[in-house]
Amino acid sequence: MPNYNIVVDLTERRLYLKDGDQIVASYPVGIGKVATQTPSGQFTIINKQPNPGGPFGAFWMGLSKPHYGIHGTNDPSSIGQLVSHGCIRMHNEDVLELQEKVSIGTPVTIQS
Repeated sequence: MPNYNIVVDLTERRLYLKDGDQIVASYPVGIGKVATQTPSGQFTIINKQPNPGGPFGAFWMGLSKPHYGIHGTNDPSSIGQLVSHGCIRMHNEDVLELQEKVSIGTPVTIQS
């Protein structure tokens, strides 16, 4: 059984899915604007919701920091940019692929 964890590198604007220490997938992400930066630290996925509506795209995975999450987007051009209110935005097809592999309780490390 895989031992998945997620690492978000804010400098690279990439999300890495790791099984232990091995990177098994890498995705480009959009992150928080200067005024609403994505928080660094250790978090966990606490909920998952398909089709949350609005700007959250095809899927939402809430983090243990209230009001922050990893989600899809209705604006694919925002990926790779400093655009969000602190959440981590992914292409819809990427967030759907990721959510199939991770479960509630998966550790998430956000680093700059």
